[in-house]
Amino acid sequence: MKFRAFSTLTPALIAALAMFSIAPNTLAQEAPRVKFATSAGDFVVEVYPDKAPKTVENFLQYVTEKHYDGTVFHRVIDNFMIQGGGFDTQFKQKTTRAPVAHEGREALAKGGPKNVVGTLAMARTNDPHSASAQFFINVKDNAFLDPTAQNFGYTVFGKVTSGMEVVQKIKSAPTGAAGPFPSDVPKTPIVINSATLVK
Repeated sequence: MKFRAFSTLTPALIAALAMFSIAPNTLAQEAPRVKFATSAGDFVVEVYPDKAPKTVENFLQYVTEKHYDGTVFHRVIDNFMIQGGGFDTQFKQKTTRAPVAHEGREALAKGGPKNVVGTLAMARTNDPHSASAQFFINVKDNAFLDPTAQNFGYTVFGKVTSGMEVVQKIKSAPTGAAGPFPSDVPKTPIVINSATLVK
């Protein structure tokens, strides 16, 4: 199955990460949250730096750099997942930093979530260490994507905490061919207008 790093931290990301490192009790109670404002509606995800620190740092840096703004959900499969974060509305692939190291097994070992409905995971190619900016949201329980001793699987690093009805709306969108993709692209583009850290 195919799914279509770390540079200098931005001041906003440093402040966000510092806020959670200064108050470990707060971190245990309240995970960082990101609001996605899309053309189909808004949803909020929370992420878990205590379970997948490199993955979360990477994701939040893309958020603070506004990488996701103006991208589309380019792969939507009902009863599976919705994937976005890599292509603009003209299906031009956005430039990314170096890939992030795979943390799926470590995250599970720390009690992190599995690939179940509503969880947020990193998309990648067949190379387990190829994840950069693209992510997907599971819209069903996808146990076959979970890391095992024999299989790297996919790193889950967060979950949808509000607006799951928007995710359900996106996953039900009619799809077809568009841009370089032969299938699974929403016929009406579903655009991420903005992705922002929730204060």
